[in-house]
Order: sequence, then C-alpha cells, then structure tokens
Amino acid sequence: MNKKRPWLRALWMSASALLLTLLGACVSAPPAPVTRWVGTGDLGLVVERADGRLQVVNTSSRSVLGRIEGLGDLSHASIVYARDGLHAYVFGRDGALSKVNLGERRIVARVQQAGNSIGGAISQDGRLVVAQNYQPGGIKVFDAQTLQPLADIPAEYAPGKFSRVVGLADLPGQRFIYALFDADEIWVADLADPRVPKLQKFRNIGRQPYDALVTPDGRHYIAGLFGEDGLAKIDLWAAEPCVERILGGYGRGQEPLPVFKMPHLRGWAVAGRHAYLPAIGRHEVLVVDTETWREVARIPVQGQPVFVMARPDGRQVWVNFAVPDYDRVQVIDTQTRQIVQTLSPGKAVLHMEFTPRGEAVWISSRDANRVSVIDTASFATLATLDSSSPSGIFFTSRAGKVGL
Repeated sequence: MNKKRPWLRALWMSASALLLTLLGACVSAPPAPVTRWVGTGDLGLVVERADGRLQVVNTSSRSVLGRIEGLGDLSHASIVYARDGLHAYVFGRDGALSKVNLGERRIVARVQQAGNSIGGAISQDGRLVVAQNYQPGGIKVFDAQTLQPLADIPAEYAPGKFSRVVGLADLPGQRFIYALFDADEIWVADLADPRVPKLQKFRNIGRQPYDALVTPDGRHYIAGLFGEDGLAKIDLWAAEPCVERILGGYGRGQEPLPVFKMPHLRGWAVAGRHAYLPAIGRHEVLVVDTETWREVARIPVQGQPVFVMARPDGRQVWVNFAVPDYDRVQVIDTQTRQIVQTLSPGKAVLHMEFTPRGEAVWISSRDANRVSVIDTASFATLATLDSSSPSGIFFTSRAGKVGL
C-alpha cells in the first residue's frame, strides 16, 4: 500500500502524530480549579473604635481572623449586613458609609455622605442601604451594590429647621421608619421607588424620641422618650396606624437620676410576649406585656441600664450599665424575673452580642482592651480576645433579622 499510495501513508502518519499530541496534552494538563466555598454564618465584626478599624472574628473558633483598616471615626459606629453575610455596611460617626468584604478583609466602596451619622439600615430585599444623620438632619438612600446615592430626604419639620434622626429601622415592603429627636415626630419612608420616596408623618408623639425598636415580627415600632416618662408605639399592621402612648409616668413622680449615657432600644429586648426596656434615669428594667402594652413588672438592677438584650431563646436578659457601674453585667432569668448572675468582664462594657443560638455571649470592654466570650449556661469565660478599645460587636446572623 505504501508503494502504491505514498500520500495515504503520509496522511496516516500525520493523523497518528496529531492524535498522540492531543492525548499527551490531555494527560499532562492540570485539573480545572475547584471553587473553594467559604461560609460566613459563624463570622462577625468587632469595632476597634480608637483605631478606626474592624476585627473579623469567627464565633465557632472564638478567634480573630484579621482586620479591616481605614474606616475613620468609629466612636459610635454601627453595622448592618447584606443578605449574603459576606458584605457589611459600616456607618461611622464622621458621616462616612463603607461597604466591606469580610472574606477579603477590605473596603469595597466608601462614601462621605454626611457630617455626623449614628447608624443605618438595609432594606428587606437587600437592595437599599439607608443612613440616619444628625448633620445634616435626615436620611440618605444608597444602592447597596455600588453605594450610588439614590435619595436625600431632609428631616425638615418646619421652614429651615432640621431634626437629628434616631431609631431608624427597616420594615417590610421597602419601607423605613425613624424618629426625629428635635421635632417629636416619627416618619415612615416608602422607598418602593427610591427616587420618588413617599413619606407618612406622625406628629406630637412625645418629647424627644431618642431611640426605637421594631418588634421581631415587624408589627410594632416603639420609641423611647428622653424628655418625659413613657414611650410611643405604632401598630404598623393597623388599617390606619396611629401613635399610642404607653407606660406614661413610669417614674411615678420620683426625681430621675442624672443620665450619663442614653439607653438603647432594639428588637433584641423582646423575649416571648414580654419586652424588657431600660427606664430612663432609673436603676430598673421595665417588663411590658406585648399583648396589652402595659407594665407587668419592674426589676431593680445594678445601675442605669444601657443595653437590655434577650438571649435568642428568650430565657435570659443581659443588662449593661452607664457609669459608674459600667464594668458590670447582670443576667435576668425571665421565668423568675430575678437577677441570677452579676459579672465583671472588664471596665467600660459597651456592647454585647449573642452567638446565633445563644450558647455564648461576646462582651466588649473598651478600657480593658478585650472581648470576653461567656458561656450563657455556666457563666464561665470561654475565651478572651485582645482588642483595641472595642465597642460594637455585630455577627452575620443579623442579616436575616428585621430591625437589625
């Protein structure tokens, strides 16, 4: 065959050589890279306020994984999470809004959106981020992906008068609710079309609303009042929502103590059918029935409460205090309404955060430069982490909760 058809032999040899080359390439080629998935459910952030940075922590290993630098003034910083738990939005006191990536430990985007800001919220679908501002008074709305500004809503309650905004929280349906400290008002912003916001305003709600909470079911918004004894409540499920006053005159005519630090209200203070609220200017925690919204008990505590936080299962409520008792934490058993433990984790306790299922609580002690991890059953210290002037602690489990 080769003598009669040399061209066929040449073609056969060329084809064989090409086949061997291809086979060799297949054998020697490296395997395709495999995507390595990293979960975020046991991650969190600790604010190191003096250094303008965040610690990335792991709640399962109780360890510090790294830091994110360059976040400015974090003296009153708060954080909300994207739905993926990988990205977080940091609201600095200096008015900066930063988007950070926990896995890569870096700033993704950053805007200087105000002169003085104290917090923010993220929408139900995770598409909008809203900052609440002292200066200029009002809220600003941003695209969660890019931080592109979408709306600026001044808190102008009278011609040329602008209020500081507090108590901002997300609501179902791309809505946000917040209080105007200087105007004695509560506003609801419907941001279904963020470029054309719709406002609903509740006036004369009580003197100086200083902070607020949304109940975990998203139904009730409750604003604490700094200027008088009592709280303002709105049933957001009502056909025509209106403001109701609750717990009026809880001081019962007694002279309030000087207030050294404003208490905080959030949905984490609701346990079962009861809300546990700090009493302004008093050494007490108020217990309120969330069916009737009447006081059912008051619990004497070590000092003036700042944070009153319920363990995820509602069996315990943990309380920290303003000066001079700010090195203490007390634990209330919600069945007996008694103090069952007093802890001294370190000077200047600023914040507490429960692990997602509540087996441990992380406590920041600013002046001790440490974070303590406490077992909520035995009250034993499980770990201590070095941290530079730590304040807020925020775990990624917040991503799936209303009002946080």
